[in-house]
Parts: sequence; structure tokens; C-alpha cells
Amino acid sequence: MPGRARQLHWVQNRRAVALSLLAVLTAGAVALSGCTIDREGARDSGSSASTGEQVADVRHAAPAVSVSDGAEDVNPAEPVVVKSLGEGLSDVTMTNEDGYEVESELSSDKLTWTTDETLGYNRTYTVEATDNNGESTTVVFDTARPSATTTVALSPLADSTVGVGQTIGFRFASQIKDRQAVQDAITITTSPHVDGAFYWLNNNELRWRPEEYWTPGTTVSVEADIYGKDFGGGVWGDSDNATNFTIGDRVEAVVDDSTKTMSVYRNGEVLRTVPVSLGRDTADWATPNGTYIIGDRNPEMIMDSTTFGLGYENGGYRTPVKYATQMSYSGIYVHAAPWSVWAQGSSNTSHGCVNVSTEDAAWFQDTVKRGDIVTVKNTVGGTLSGYDGLGDWNIPWSEWSKGNADETTAR
Repeated sequence: MPGRARQLHWVQNRRAVALSLLAVLTAGAVALSGCTIDREGARDSGSSASTGEQVADVRHAAPAVSVSDGAEDVNPAEPVVVKSLGEGLSDVTMTNEDGYEVESELSSDKLTWTTDETLGYNRTYTVEATDNNGESTTVVFDTARPSATTTVALSPLADSTVGVGQTIGFRFASQIKDRQAVQDAITITTSPHVDGAFYWLNNNELRWRPEEYWTPGTTVSVEADIYGKDFGGGVWGDSDNATNFTIGDRVEAVVDDSTKTMSVYRNGEVLRTVPVSLGRDTADWATPNGTYIIGDRNPEMIMDSTTFGLGYENGGYRTPVKYATQMSYSGIYVHAAPWSVWAQGSSNTSHGCVNVSTEDAAWFQDTVKRGDIVTVKNTVGGTLSGYDGLGDWNIPWSEWSKGNADETTAR
């Protein structure tokens, strides 16, 4: 595709072609000498003179440049290479339209010159190369000119230890049209090896996860090499990004509305069971069932009902709470609710959150980490959407594994 990935074009003059011709002629001469009677006089008087002319011609060839003169939409992420087809490079410079000289590296044999820094978008570069044989080449080209560029934020953070339910997140600053191009620019390495798949929550947010929860001790590295990549619609990658993380102990919580309790486990062992009060038993406020992924942990925060559309005049609230541990993007938290201690373990009084005592909220926040899992069951609510942002595991693997790179509309 023009402008996506630049093909390697060598700028050569007619004399440079002689190099290939010389190789063919020489090979042919060797083959003939191996299967004919040696006729010294005939061989010397014929082939040696012709070969000598070809060698002389090649020695006077001009340098070859990996970009064609006049090229446009050149990928700035790919290095520019200049090769000597003669006696070695005597001088090579590459400057942009402002006169800035690009950093470079010359091989020890002076036969190959390569750019040693990343080029920029929207630039015009001039390459001037001279060979020791006196021949020279000048090439002028333009790099890609995106309508917009996009960064990508990765999660989890580098060097973090996360739970077995952690999925890998890629959030783009711009909407992506060519989803497959994004996926092709990402490398995920695990030890031990783990198979997984990409899935788009919308046109800005991509996730990757394995079929089952991670095994504790697994190490993961992620590289998003997006600079110089065309993502369609005039949007190109702005800069590369990377992260790495380790899977810690398997910590999970099970919230059961039938008993109004939350049991917390570490590696299969029950650590504590605490009473809870969940979302009110109505279609609007019942806590959704399903699998949640632990997100942010806030020692203190303000809970404001207007963030999910409940105005103060309609029974809404703006309440400071302690030890709020995020379970969903839609605003469900495990948090301290001293005002509902009387109901914890017996009835549901919240607007969807998991209410616990202040002591239990503090203990829970100290016990769990990002990526741990919470399973909610037996409520009268539906199921947490797999597109919530922390509900990835609620999308069946049969659907997730197929991917949706061919879809380009946001949900």
C-alpha cells in the first residue's frame, strides 16, 4: 500500500547494472572452464578483456540510495541506507528542509552508510553521497504527512505485579480505522508461553487476554511499535510504547447475594468472609452478576451519583467514602459504608456498590491488587457488560478468540 511500508529502491545508473552482469559473466566463465579442454590462448584473448571492461565500469558507479529520488509518503521509521558500488564512500550527508543534519553511522569498510536516528513526519530530506571514485548521487524525498497521529497508553504499568485476571490494555488517543494494522504492530511475549487473542472494546481501546486466568509467576512483556505505522483514515502512530508485568498470587473474591457475604481467597485458601450489602433489588440498582477485574484502589474518594445520571433532586448523592476499590468502569466499588452496617449481611441498600464496614474495606484494599478477580452471583441483576472496561472475562472465549479487527464502528 503506498505510504504504508516503503519498498527498498536502489538508485542506480547504467554502469551499476554492470555489477550483476559481471557476476553472471564470471560464473559462466568458471562453469565453462570446468567442462572443456583448457585452451590457454583462447581464454586469455576473449573473456579477460571483456571482464576487465566490466570491472572498470563498476568501479566508476555512483552510490546507491535506498529511497527513490522524488519519493513521497516515505515511512520515517525505516532507516535510509546508502551503499558504495565503487571504491567506498567518501562523504554522505542527509539534511532536512531546515538544514539539520541527520545523525548517521558509516561501516568500517566505508561501503555502507545508515541513518542513526528516527526521522520525522512532514519532512523533506536531501541525501548527497559521493564515492571515492568521484561519482555522486543526490536524492530528495518526503516522509509521510499524516492528518493526525495517535499515542497509545498501555496497562498494566511497567514492572508491576498484577492478578490472574489482568488483561492487557491499549488505549489510543484517536479512533482507529485499520484495527489489523494496530494488532500487527504489537508484540506480546510470555514466559512460560501463553496463547491469547486480541479484542476491541471500541475504536479506541484494544485488549489482549488468554483463554483462562494467568498462572501465578508468569512474566509478560508488551511492545507496541506504532511509530511509522499507518492506521487508516490519515492517522499514523506517534510514538512506540512498552510495558512488562508479573502475575502474582491468585487472589479472588466471591460475592454471593444469597448469603449477603463476600469470601476472599488466596491461592485457594479462604482468608476472610465478610457481610455485605449490595445494590437494591430493583432493575435499576441491583449489582450485576459476572466476573469483575480489580482496578484502581482509592484510600479516599468522592462518590457522585450525577456521574451515572442520577441527579441530586432525584435522590442522588455526593458522598465522601474511604477505601474504595474499583470493580468496574461503570462505578461499582467495594467501599466502606458505615451508614449501612445495620444492613450488611441481611439486605441490599446501595446503588450497586458492595458495601462493607470500614475495617473490612481497609482490609480488602490491602489484600487485593490490580488484576485480581471478583465474582458476583445470585443477584436479581443482569450480567456486567464485557465492554465495561473491567468486564473482559464476561465475553465468552468462543467470541473473544475470533477477534473483531474487521469491525470499524464503535460500540
